[in-house]
Amino acid sequence: MKKNVYRFLAALICVTAMLGTLSLCGCSGMKKAQQGPVKLTLNEVAHSIFYAPMYVAIEEGFFEEEGIDLTLVTGFGADKTMTAVLSGEADIGFMGPETTVYTYNEGAQDYVVNFAQLTQRAGNFLVAREKMPNFTWSDLKGKEVLGGRKGGMPEMIFEYILKQNDIQPETDLTIDQSIDFGSTAAAFSGGKGDFSVEFEPGATTLELGGAGYVVASLGVDSGYVPYTSFSAKADFMKKNPDVIQKFTDALQKGLDYVQSHSPAEIAAVIAPQFKETDSETLTAIVTRYYEQDTWKENLIFEESSYQLLLDILSDAGELADSPPYQELVDTSYAKKAANQ
Repeated sequence: MKKNVYRFLAALICVTAMLGTLSLCGCSGMKKAQQGPVKLTLNEVAHSIFYAPMYVAIEEGFFEEEGIDLTLVTGFGADKTMTAVLSGEADIGFMGPETTVYTYNEGAQDYVVNFAQLTQRAGNFLVAREKMPNFTWSDLKGKEVLGGRKGGMPEMIFEYILKQNDIQPETDLTIDQSIDFGSTAAAFSGGKGDFSVEFEPGATTLELGGAGYVVASLGVDSGYVPYTSFSAKADFMKKNPDVIQKFTDALQKGLDYVQSHSPAEIAAVIAPQFKETDSETLTAIVTRYYEQDTWKENLIFEESSYQLLLDILSDAGELADSPPYQELVDTSYAKKAANQ
């Protein structure tokens, strides 16, 4: 077992046990006889245009239509988002589903279950210092790349692609994993590394500043993967099935919107969520994600996708055990939402 990956989870499980009575109903303190909108706290792994359908659901009032008063909190990392869910600070987490596997394997009694998958491709891009119209992954041999946190989906997908192209991550190149999430673009523009794996708006910001150029999409080259999903503790879901259903219904409305509107229209709707990004840049980023088929048509987390997740974890040396699909995935809410 990779202790450096799981160490924080063991501590979290202990904290959860001590705070059990406080977290039975999540931070919203929902009551069976509650009147009016249900207060719900969602902790997202990052605030990114990559998750456009969720922001569409927020800005278009789809959660309000379902009777949910949603509070959105950014965790800035899957480990921090999982911390919030396990401790009861958040009712629902939005992160890479690999974290739910880690938590389950650490023995959490009230483990975290995935109930809605939003993205079906990786959302990051490989940025080089120069334009490389004929780029191939073998160009990374002998180079330094600014990567992601060990055990996280961004880094594992990157290494998965490397191995698919007969490149050994440990020996054929140098991957710098010491830089915090969100700081790699600044480090790259400051001269660190030959390449950088960037989410948006980092990739586009580097291009606009002439400090880097996107040469590959990890989303395209890795194929369809269960990159991010919504999850909650099993006990919370058991006690609040109507709330989970309404939340999922609102998300499905967001997906329906992005499937039937142009990137420019999507960008205009989510603009209040990204006030620091100008309209032209926002539209360009949405278009980039739109054209690579980033978002699912429904929220159903298929068993084949879950098995691929386990394969990626195993390939990265991060899989201690393989939890059953039925334990960590509940598709009933997403299926109902898709059929309405």
